[in-house]
Amino acid sequence: MPDPKAAQPKPLSGIRVLEMGQLIAGPFAAKILGEFGAEVIKIEPPGQGDPLRNWRLLHQGTSVWWQVQSRNKKSVTLDLRQPEIQDLVRRLVGECDVVVENFKPGTLESWGLGWEALHELYPRLVMLRVSGYGQTGPYRDRPGFGVVAEAMGGLRYLSGEPGRPPVRVGVSIGDSLSALHGVIGVLLALRSRDQQGVGQMVDVALYESVFNMMESLLPEYAVFGEIRQPAGSSLPGIAPTSAYACQDGYVLIAGNGDSIFQRLMRAIGREDLGADPALAHNPGRVAQVARLDAAIGEWAAGRTQDQALDVLNAARIPAGRIYNVADIAADPHYRARGMILDQPLADGTPCQVPGIVPKLSATPGGIERQAPDLGQDTRDVLDELGVDAEIQARWRALGYI
Repeated sequence: MPDPKAAQPKPLSGIRVLEMGQLIAGPFAAKILGEFGAEVIKIEPPGQGDPLRNWRLLHQGTSVWWQVQSRNKKSVTLDLRQPEIQDLVRRLVGECDVVVENFKPGTLESWGLGWEALHELYPRLVMLRVSGYGQTGPYRDRPGFGVVAEAMGGLRYLSGEPGRPPVRVGVSIGDSLSALHGVIGVLLALRSRDQQGVGQMVDVALYESVFNMMESLLPEYAVFGEIRQPAGSSLPGIAPTSAYACQDGYVLIAGNGDSIFQRLMRAIGREDLGADPALAHNPGRVAQVARLDAAIGEWAAGRTQDQALDVLNAARIPAGRIYNVADIAADPHYRARGMILDQPLADGTPCQVPGIVPKLSATPGGIERQAPDLGQDTRDVLDELGVDAEIQARWRALGYI
């Protein structure tokens, strides 16, 4: 019987995306669109390409990160500073549904490729613009990176141990959060275009994407004057939840629901705490969080991670190891869910890449092609636009493509 999934087009089939961005936020958004069927044409500077090609660990001169960030994309090398190339890009935009860019605000305008100019030419166009501080406001012209957005958005202040310097999350979370918000915005704008027949600009600021994740931070300050402080591995205002040291590593235990707390206390042999009416609800537990953490910590310290998790899982307590990447790669659940995919590099070197999120039951995303070599698709795209071979040869000699 044929696979019903294979018979249906991906949800973004027929959507063409022009990516004019570098590094993380814009390209990550385009990657997700490509995984769900959009044709993504990535513009890179001739000769050097996206700097991400050279970030972190390299295999034969190319970052293995590139294999994740640029899968399903085509690479076209164009020097956007050249007027002839700007004319070409305007034509190329006319063949696309979505433009993704993450230049500093005003950069595309200086090249005649800004939103107002493109929208006038192509009213159905959707344009995602990712920047540090947004396209408006007093900070719009400041250079912005994800790490700065994490600081301004309130996340960095809360990261780390009390009384210690703030720490980085460990990945470029500000950029990734902005990419996710950008994808949401693009999908909403495409839906609106289906209804109204007109495209629009999606303005995503890195700091706002971080701030949008900050839960009750602002209303707590507005109502109570509360400035939330870093709390290490604990969850402020909710107890008990923390990382507890076992004999061979840490286990994260979340026993903060009222019924979960009761089960946790029975599981660790502290029925006395479970029966204490002062601890029956979260406010009372928060007031005595140090006492609860000490009791759970004493129990965990006498067990290995496996021993502790056997008890906690049997008691239906949310708990787990704190994984490093080796733990992830070895975990059978990751494999069963298709979250670790074997994808050899171009020279046959074994490699693994993350799977596709989210998972759609009827039209799932996928990896149709590996990340492209620099400029791999330039000739094909220019031929499709009808650019004469002699013109292409001249541009190539001038370093324009």
